[in-house]
Amino acid sequence: METTKQLILVVEDEIIIAHDIRQILEAENYEVIIGIRSADKAIRIIEERNPDLVLIDINLNQDKDGLNLGRYLLASDRIPYVYITSNTDRITIDEVRDTRPDGFIAKPFKPIDITTTVSIVLNNARHRAIDPKRMSTEPEDDVPFRIRETIQYINDNITEKIELADVVALTRWKTPHFIRLFTKHLGMTPYQYILRRKIERACVLLEETNLSSADIAFELGFHSYSNFNSAFKKIMGITSDSYRKKKQVPE
Repeated sequence: METTKQLILVVEDEIIIAHDIRQILEAENYEVIIGIRSADKAIRIIEERNPDLVLIDINLNQDKDGLNLGRYLLASDRIPYVYITSNTDRITIDEVRDTRPDGFIAKPFKPIDITTTVSIVLNNARHRAIDPKRMSTEPEDDVPFRIRETIQYINDNITEKIELADVVALTRWKTPHFIRLFTKHLGMTPYQYILRRKIERACVLLEETNLSSADIAFELGFHSYSNFNSAFKKIMGITSDSYRKKKQVPE
């Protein structure tokens, strides 16, 4: 099953920096839009494309127009946003706090600053609908709590072969009802979520261990190496071996 790439809008008027950010994020298999240099144009793109995340330079055209975009996103309260800026003075930070961004990256940045912040912010956004602590109002039923239990089960057993029936059994719902509610709250089916989490773990193992791709496939409960590599390529856009080689290149 094909997994849609997450879309990130980069609002940055320094074209070289914008290209650098795009290169960093495309290497992680995100779809990236650059060339947006004002809050007004960014808002038009947001309404047209509904990105998963917006990265904002505060000083657009030597003005703090990025903060206006942050205020717009705060008011709409549907898309996470992160500031990337060289402005770290106390006045700017105080203004930034008022717009309540999901993250803040100071220039000059390293690629790891971008990738880790984006990964964490998108993960938080993905789970926001099932996290009562992040909700502005109390949930009217126990659906978020039950789905959180299934997410915890998946994460605790990510190295095992996870059967959908075992996950559904935690909720006392019928399978079609569970799939519908899970998809509604997480934006993907249970199968897609499990597969994405396994591939995310595979990326960590490829970067941080010397395990072969075949061993990682076995470690994560895939039927075969070919099955694992096919899933990896669908989600990451390249094979697991190519991913490891790319990550071994000095930044």
